[in-house]
Amino acid sequence: MNTKPIQYWLFFCAFMVFAMAVIGAITRLTESGLSMVEWRPLIGTLPPVSQAEWERVFALYQETPEYQKKNFWMGIEDFKYIFFWEWFHRFWGRLIGLVYALPLAFFWVKNMIPQGYKPKLLLALILGGAQGVLGWYMVVSGLSDRPSVSHFRLAAHLGLAFIIFAYLLWLAFDLRGHKAEISSFCLKRHGWVTMAALSATIIWGAFVAGLDGGLVYNTWPHMGPHMIPPEVIGFASILNDPVGVQFTHRWIAIAAALIAFTFAWRMKSFALGLAVFLQVGLGIATLLSQVWIPLAALHQAGALIVIAILIYHLQRLHAVR
Repeated sequence: MNTKPIQYWLFFCAFMVFAMAVIGAITRLTESGLSMVEWRPLIGTLPPVSQAEWERVFALYQETPEYQKKNFWMGIEDFKYIFFWEWFHRFWGRLIGLVYALPLAFFWVKNMIPQGYKPKLLLALILGGAQGVLGWYMVVSGLSDRPSVSHFRLAAHLGLAFIIFAYLLWLAFDLRGHKAEISSFCLKRHGWVTMAALSATIIWGAFVAGLDGGLVYNTWPHMGPHMIPPEVIGFASILNDPVGVQFTHRWIAIAAALIAFTFAWRMKSFALGLAVFLQVGLGIATLLSQVWIPLAALHQAGALIVIAILIYHLQRLHAVR
């Protein structure tokens, strides 16, 4: 059975998820995520097209804690800028749903899906729908009492995006049928430890973003005059304090990079080693720049690229020779 059309479709959907994550990063960095206070998944595709509609959605935003506590200075033209990024983020998500669901239906009807892959492809569709619901669950956390979303829900939303991205790539690589790598249990375990370390780094990176932790201690490797700042006291600080989460993200990232470098060396993967090296550099540059948006968006993209290369090797380690 020729699976190339399905492979290309999965790779394209993964690319769209990649773009979605970068758009999401820009949405967060521009603090645009709470500008749309309505969730209309079926009829909310188009942005406001009349002045009356703009005034209506702006009035809804003016009732939110973010506007009342942080953005009370904002006029309707300023609001249009942040509204665009949140609208574009949601629009791109809907577009991914169509690009995934319609070809899936076509492949299904034409009996082009290999045996055993129908439930796997359906799972990706379910995960995509869950991501939309989780995104709204995240937004809701910033519409009642606090002027920002929960950093835990933000991390869950970002984490699921990475899971979907990795899962689509895994299926595409699996269908492609690459020759399996010379494998061992030890090497597979090393690969999955690398994935776990990178995942922890990504989660704490989301905590940093959610708490604006990148705007404090913009020095490297010290945090001010300290290697361990005085604010880092106890387990709660590394979960809830901007300084604590930045400190944790820094050193989990360094540990993950070392683990990834050794895995890249064992796999003879120059691409993985280079991607990890550049990602560490982008993280430091983002911090030193006080979270300059282009650098921060590149840092998000770099994380996805590292995960993509790692998935490529992990899938080959688990392929049947």
